Amino acid sequence: MALGLGSNLIVRDGGFPGVVVRLGKAFAKVEAIDATTLRCGGGASGILVSSTARDAGIAGMEFLRSIPGTVGGFVRMNGGAYGGEVKDILIDCDVVLRSGERRTLPLADLGYTYRHSELPGGAVVVGATFRGRPGEPEAIQAEMDRISASREASQPLRSKTGGSTFKNPDGYKAWQLVDEAGCRGFAVGGAQVSEKHTNFLINTGEATSADIEALGEEVRRRVKDKSGIELQWEIQRVGVAK
Repeated sequence: MALGLGSNLIVRDGGFPGVVVRLGKAFAKVEAIDATTLRCGGGASGILVSSTARDAGIAGMEFLRSIPGTVGGFVRMNGGAYGGEVKDILIDCDVVLRSGERRTLPLADLGYTYRHSELPGGAVVVGATFRGRPGEPEAIQAEMDRISASREASQPLRSKTGGSTFKNPDGYKAWQLVDEAGCRGFAVGGAQVSEKHTNFLINTGEATSADIEALGEEVRRRVKDKSGIELQWEIQRVGVAK
């Protein structure tokens, strides 16, 4: 299993029964290869990618500033926020398959939909090429500042959380469905639905992974009972129960 920064991930209490591969500093490089294109390592953070784009005068990647993860994870799940998605900027990606073969896959081969790709099972994303558009560094920074301020105001950034928990169903906002189902502040063990943003589950101190997953499943049940809509997990859940 490939691991980036560990965001949008629940590792069950029994651990992961296998080898975890974390890409090191050699995979965290970002460089501009022309006036609108960046070459990024699979271990590069969204902050580094967006900052490098700003310095190079490349607009269109500001949204990556708000996603707490790495390029590999962004590519795998078609990461997005604040009106942008990876499918909007990706040219191609380099992956290493379970067989050991290294392959370059163009955007068209990834089958992107909302928070989903058709990457081969077990493939590790080791690099990606992103293309934006010409922009002024000052304007790019202003947009990054706007996104950061909005995120600070609306999300529980100072709490222990795995990030956005459920995918937005077509035509709906997951947080609103959770709120309307009466789940704001609802808790299971040490896990709680955030009072600040109801699509975030937080660890109030001593939550187990089982607490967090059980809370999420109860929220899904209540939302379905209230609205008839079945929420889908956005956070990846891996490993075995203890």
